[in-house]
Amino acid sequence: MARRPRQLEPDSLRRSLIELLTNFEQHLLESELREQVRALIPANHLLRDLGSSLLPEGARLSARERILSYLRRFPGIVIDGDELMIVAGISEYARRIRELRKEEGWPILSGITANEMRETNDEGRMQGENEEPFPAMRPSQYLLLEDRQDRDAAYRWNRANQIRRSDAGVRDKIIRYFRENVGQRITSEELRYVAGDKTEWARRTRELRTEFGWPVITRNTGDPTLPVGTYVLERDEQAPQHDRQIPEIVRREVMRRDNWSCRWRGCGWPHGFPEQDHRFLEAHHIEHHAQGGNNTVDNLVTLCNLHHDEVHRTGELHVD
Repeated sequence: MARRPRQLEPDSLRRSLIELLTNFEQHLLESELREQVRALIPANHLLRDLGSSLLPEGARLSARERILSYLRRFPGIVIDGDELMIVAGISEYARRIRELRKEEGWPILSGITANEMRETNDEGRMQGENEEPFPAMRPSQYLLLEDRQDRDAAYRWNRANQIRRSDAGVRDKIIRYFRENVGQRITSEELRYVAGDKTEWARRTRELRTEFGWPVITRNTGDPTLPVGTYVLERDEQAPQHDRQIPEIVRREVMRRDNWSCRWRGCGWPHGFPEQDHRFLEAHHIEHHAQGGNNTVDNLVTLCNLHHDEVHRTGELHVD
């Protein structure tokens, strides 16, 4: 059972900790190993109590409530897991964060999920800018996307668990979850969970929008008011089916012609970046295939994934 912080002021705890550590010098000189270890147990308890007491209301809150209180003081700011361990007063803070997500519906993004999004480049940079909507995060870091609780979260996470356990592929699981929650804000953590924690979840989500015609919007692709890492299926309606499978030999010829760069006016991404960034380049039909356009080099143009989204969102193509 997690220890509750004692009703003491931080400075009182600090003085007790200093006294104990000062007296520990005698143990270092005279005591055996086990006695030294046992003598430090009270110091560990005092340090946890001190961290818990830093929040004005900390003594009255559970570990989970202290974590939430701390995160809500810094929404949109990357927080180290060690910080949360200090204010929680327990080492199992990560479990409490999962509970805040699944049971109470707080949109807390982990560094693991954030980095998988960055790998797919779905939210990794703003359109037409070099800045990023969120910084690089270590796996042990967390970010409260917005100070907004989702009261339906517990039900949704239960459904997510049922879909997660099915035999369907990752992409099919994700679209099934979207279609059960049309119009609702879905966090990246939910999608990652539905996908069985497979790292491909972000790429499969993007494919649903760019290759399979589902109206999935994000902050960069339709609604700038959405927090980073949040997705919405606008309507349960797939775009008319047409052949988006451009032959690889044709796609490569288009990319070579365009010097492996986005031809959107003023973009030019990736500007000579390493070849691994070429995976974010896509071939766009100038005359849409559904309207009779062919999969030929002359009817295709290279765009980065963000400007490809922009074309399909606005219907306007601006190339040099």
